[in-house]
Amino acid sequence: MCKAVVYVTLRESVLDPQGHAVQGSLHTLGFDEVKEVRIGKYMEVVLDTRDRKLAEERVRQMCEKLLANTVIEDYRFEIVEG
Repeated sequence: MCKAVVYVTLRESVLDPQGHAVQGSLHTLGFDEVKEVRIGKYMEVVLDTRDRKLAEERVRQMCEKLLANTVIEDYRFEIVEG
């Protein structure tokens, strides 16, 4: 078994209204040193394979087809032993 840890974030050129709202709330709570907040997604995907190369290719396909909107989001992932 392999586990993929996937991170999806908005591209730097895309506005992040949710991140902006969190930044404002942090400032209200006294965390004035916060310069910027970007919100993203974290996913864990367990694959029924021990073939690391196959797992990487399959997770890449999953990200391209479903897990990330590649028009406005970037993704990265790591394969860790499950």
